[in-house]
Amino acid sequence: MNHDAAAGPVPVMLVTGVLGSGKTTLINHILHGSGGRSLAAIVNDFGAVNIDEAVLSASGRSVIGLKNGCICCSLQGDLLRTLRTVLSHGSRIDGIVIEASGVSDPRGIAEALYDPILKDAVRLDSVVTVVDAEEHDVSDGLWRAQLDAADFVVLSKADRVTDKDVLGVRALLRAMRKKTVFVIREAADIPIDIFFGNPPERPDGREGGTPRRFADSRFVHLEWSSETPVSFSAFQGAVQTFAAQLARGKGFLSIRERPDERFMFQLVGTRASLSPSTQPDPTPGVQLVFIGREEQFDIERAKAALDAIRFA
Repeated sequence: MNHDAAAGPVPVMLVTGVLGSGKTTLINHILHGSGGRSLAAIVNDFGAVNIDEAVLSASGRSVIGLKNGCICCSLQGDLLRTLRTVLSHGSRIDGIVIEASGVSDPRGIAEALYDPILKDAVRLDSVVTVVDAEEHDVSDGLWRAQLDAADFVVLSKADRVTDKDVLGVRALLRAMRKKTVFVIREAADIPIDIFFGNPPERPDGREGGTPRRFADSRFVHLEWSSETPVSFSAFQGAVQTFAAQLARGKGFLSIRERPDERFMFQLVGTRASLSPSTQPDPTPGVQLVFIGREEQFDIERAKAALDAIRFA
């Protein structure tokens, strides 16, 4: 690694949360509200539609320079190799944001950061778990494992619920001994100085407990694309046939009814939205990824429903 050890280890913020909780929004807020810091983001996602679609999908490079001096990298292969790529990039780095997989216990990554090979290069300053204020399953073991590992909790999508609902979620988190909860609505709300620079005391310098393994095989994904725009009504009808089986859906969409526009499609739980895309130099047509639990998501049936709309 080319990192200058004399400058001290680079602080790391580890962001975790279940699929669709809002990790994308938080990391984008951090990068855009970095306050002059030069940050690196290492992102981890299913399929070809990456976490910062408007930036990463426009480049085939493993590391992409952003306009504000930050860099972004897709987590491919092992973490050590990816960190080596980031630290040897040549740019000054004041901090690294790592996105944990939405289907894993983040303590696996936390343990990897204490590898002797990395100890002089990086330092884990915070584990931040993103919780969806509107949709969260307190009985889910993965959700609880991610909260157990958290130093801080960020409550996302608070604008979609009432103040009473927010207070209720806060009370739930306090009962789980999570005292430091932030409600993030815009970049200015992010307490970056807390996330970076103040590593909490951890037993033996590590996260307590043994990571519980929630293998990616619990979830399966379908990538679907079309070189040409599709009928919006046909697309809606097709997705409705399997939406109840999904944990997440996202991607880019061109529709025949509005041929001069490009849209970003998002589906989390029962909520779906379509918004104007800011993707530079967009690829025409449709590029989508759908994610669901292996025992629930019938990929072949979903693919057949989507294939049928090519001719609708």
